[in-house]
Amino acid sequence: DTTSPLEAGLGWITKFNKPFTNAEMLKKQKENGVQKKLIGFKMIDKGIPRHGYEINDAQGKRIGHVTSGTISPVLNVGIGLGYVDVQHAAPDTDIYINVRQKNLKATVSKLPFVSINPS
Repeated sequence: DTTSPLEAGLGWITKFNKPFTNAEMLKKQKENGVQKKLIGFKMIDKGIPRHGYEINDAQGKRIGHVTSGTISPVLNVGIGLGYVDVQHAAPDTDIYINVRQKNLKATVSKLPFVSINPS
């Protein structure tokens, strides 16, 4: 309820050629840009990201939160999704996941985490 389709990376399904609920706010958001963005990330330090964990910058300032996370059986590292301030959303940006009161290093990743090439 607090996240727009534009923030979730679903702008491609948001069509402004017909009226819909909250269209004016979304038009303004599209013109002005979003404040937060959904990102994928891979853990650099050993740890498992979980829903609700804080995402911090290098100085320990909160910049977002984890929406889901687990250990990837293919990559054998922790991976997750979360929302962060737009200025921290670029691929290869270092971020820190607060796991049990420790800031563990992670990096913003392009999605999907793994590409499967059909043979």
